[in-house]
Amino acid sequence: MVKVISTINLKGGVGKTQMSIALAEFLAMNHAKRVLLIDLDPQTNATVALMAQTDWLAKDQRGETLLQLFKDQLEKTSNFDINRAIVERASNVGGGILNLDLLPSSLGLIGIQDSLPLISAGRFHVVSPVTVLKDAVSDVLNDYDFVLIDCPPNLGIITLNGIYISDYYLIPCIPDILSTYGIPQILSRINGFNRDAKTNVSPLGIVISMYRAQSRLHQTTVPLLRQRASLSPTDANWVPRVFDTIIPLTVRVSESADFSASVNTLKQKYGYARVYDNYANLTEELLRYV
Repeated sequence: MVKVISTINLKGGVGKTQMSIALAEFLAMNHAKRVLLIDLDPQTNATVALMAQTDWLAKDQRGETLLQLFKDQLEKTSNFDINRAIVERASNVGGGILNLDLLPSSLGLIGIQDSLPLISAGRFHVVSPVTVLKDAVSDVLNDYDFVLIDCPPNLGIITLNGIYISDYYLIPCIPDILSTYGIPQILSRINGFNRDAKTNVSPLGIVISMYRAQSRLHQTTVPLLRQRASLSPTDANWVPRVFDTIIPLTVRVSESADFSASVNTLKQKYGYARVYDNYANLTEELLRYV
């Protein structure tokens, strides 16, 4: 049965997108899982890291990105086709990874996201603003073992579309004050969403990203988070499990997002040292938890 996992943090720049990409690539290539990555983030970073920019722009102009899906609801049209929108064999590894597909985003989502709450304002109030994605992808979800959703750094309508179809959500965060500050808000908001929407989306855990071993703040924040994870979920300071695997801040992680780089293996893309090992370990740890 398909497992749907959203990655979210209320703060941008925490390594969320790169983590989503790496998990998708490692699940597909190292574990032979059928994976769909849905890029809900209007910044489109996951999209341009997994497909050629010229191909993406052409698809966007043809209405084959998530922009068209949401425009259809606002404009009462039916132009979006999920099968045309999905990009097969995404990634720059080996000319594309066989089991990895991509549902691309669009910069145009930035311009319409404030209008999305109006989607339910039709004559019969049949469509909800948070079920648009579900209605579009429900027929293809079971074609995959895993669906990973890269969410925007907020809890707006677009993000809630991803949460609505998810089984779990993953919280990547830098071990500092700003990146961890929003964790209770995420937990509280999604718990409230579960109650209102009759969903059961569970926190899969927190992944420490962009870790700097030389930083005293990073050194002290990680054990504090682990301590909070050991508390009872009813405690106000509780946070979900903190993954054992820690993703350090390295130049190689940033370089791996360059789609134009020609590579044949994940080790070539992520380096033969600890970056590859870290993402390999993170993927194996995720598989144990789901």
